[in-house]
Amino acid sequence: MVLHATHVERVMAENPLDDMFAALADPARRGAVDLLRKKPRRAGELANALSISPARMSQHLRVLRTSGLIEDDGVDSDARVRVYRLRQQPFSEIRGWLDEVEEFWASELAAFKAHAEKVAPPAAPRGKARK
Repeated sequence: MVLHATHVERVMAENPLDDMFAALADPARRGAVDLLRKKPRRAGELANALSISPARMSQHLRVLRTSGLIEDDGVDSDARVRVYRLRQQPFSEIRGWLDEVEEFWASELAAFKAHAEKVAPPAAPRGKARK
């Protein structure tokens, strides 16, 4: 299912993580984030690099801004030009959530391993065949 920028804005939830993951669900928006990881860019640069129309890029940037993943600043020499950059804080929140999920699964796997080792039959000594 492809979610369009306007649809994503309508379903933005009260949980910021939901907003961020919804924004990152679109490949074009993830592409923009990947480009912005390297350096701040103007909307036109992003649209050209991603081979999408400026109007479509504008919609994607609005979703990324609304989710808090990016911010924009004006250029002193031209008020019409906006430069977009990633914000660190939302990505730190995503990393924190992923760390909690990873910790949960590490604990679950450790418990499973302990259980499996406890109930597993003893291994045959090396060099001797089982009868």
